[in-house]
Amino acid sequence: MSDLSHEFSGSEFRTGVTELQGRVRGPVLLPGDHGFVEECTAYNLLRTLRPVLVVGATDAGDVAAAVRFAADHGMPVAIKNRGHQMVLPDADRTLLITTHRLSGIAVNPEARTVRVGAGVRWSEVLPIAARHGLAPLAGSAPGVGVVGYTLGGGLSPLLGRSAGYAADHVRSMDVIMADGTARTVTPENDPDLYWALLGGKGNFAVVTAIEFGALPVTRFYGGGLWLPGERAKHVLSLWRTWQEELGRESTTSVAVQRLPELPTLPEPLRGAFVLHVRFAHLGDAAQGAALIAPLRAAATPLLDTLAERPYEQLGEIHLDPPAPLPYVEGSLGLRTFGADTLAAFTELTGPESDCPLVTVELRALGGALDEEPAVPNAVASRGLPFVTFAFGVGGPDEVAPMEEHLKSYVHALSPWADDRNVTNFVGPDDATTPADVRRHYGADRYARLSVLKRRYDPDNVFRVNHNIPPAS
Repeated sequence: MSDLSHEFSGSEFRTGVTELQGRVRGPVLLPGDHGFVEECTAYNLLRTLRPVLVVGATDAGDVAAAVRFAADHGMPVAIKNRGHQMVLPDADRTLLITTHRLSGIAVNPEARTVRVGAGVRWSEVLPIAARHGLAPLAGSAPGVGVVGYTLGGGLSPLLGRSAGYAADHVRSMDVIMADGTARTVTPENDPDLYWALLGGKGNFAVVTAIEFGALPVTRFYGGGLWLPGERAKHVLSLWRTWQEELGRESTTSVAVQRLPELPTLPEPLRGAFVLHVRFAHLGDAAQGAALIAPLRAAATPLLDTLAERPYEQLGEIHLDPPAPLPYVEGSLGLRTFGADTLAAFTELTGPESDCPLVTVELRALGGALDEEPAVPNAVASRGLPFVTFAFGVGGPDEVAPMEEHLKSYVHALSPWADDRNVTNFVGPDDATTPADVRRHYGADRYARLSVLKRRYDPDNVFRVNHNIPPAS
């Protein structure tokens, strides 16, 4: 325990750890213990969690014991599952609770609901739900954890424009509060906490299980077109106006990609500079093919994967990388994507840009994503027409040029930027101050969240996030 700071290295702390080990079924690990590094490793290999203590929770009781221990010792609590864990700059010196052992999945076909533990990924839910003809509002990357994704809103690349955010379909949540007590939260028994959790992204409690509604969808038409990057400006100009005419049953996004030379990529894409047009349609294949025809005709594809698919192949729309990577990231919401925005976009991503980033994407939102659900929640991005997300992959020596280009990209698009963003896309460096977080949520929503934070977590135990401090 020699590397622990002074306040977490005394005999009282050591005695407390020993007592905690006796109360918890899962592992309780200190730096240097076997398995500690594995519990702390995040999806982004450039960012490392350095907690004082790790509790590998096996059930809600373990989570409660860990939270009580943290509160008793004045430690902030960080939560990690097996998904795309975000590591914030202030994530050190915490008590880290890992949830990947909370792995239960239960489907109620009659009620069209799914209940999962906090450690479950969408890739585990999709095939089980599909056996019952049900489609949850999963995201573009099936490797993402269900709970974290849903607490941040949850943006589906297929169902979002017709059914809203994943958060809009939550029925109940089992949580551990900042004082270590357990609750089941529903819109009926605690509408304020229900509202704050869904969109508040981990600021109010630890969610140990969640139940949500699923839709009777079994198939869709979708996939991607990978077009030569040299044709990006022409195709993007067409895409910009084409997507405006799509109905709610269709969803699209585009990404300028400089792909690496990897054997896991199809031969035409290895080392290629491409524009990846993503498209998904709820309806028959002939109708979907007719809708995407103008983009198919805009340039000869290097690869065309558009086809009718079972719903569980949702990940084939974006083909996000499944394995952990060393990367930098940034995003912002856009109020518009007009001709001037397109010019700035292509200047920073086009053939002459020397862009070092692997992917710079633009997602069209709209439809039901703009509408308040029947049971309100704190999701902040309703009415936002576009979100752009960029990331670069590389080792420590490549970070500086990638980060510099990211800053240039964000600055170039700032004239059309919105204060709001899709919460799950807000990176660790995108909102680093309370003022940034306030702008993201908007003054009224932020004020209500802050007041509720004072009620539910007055000591700000859950602050290793884009934090909403308790109202003073």
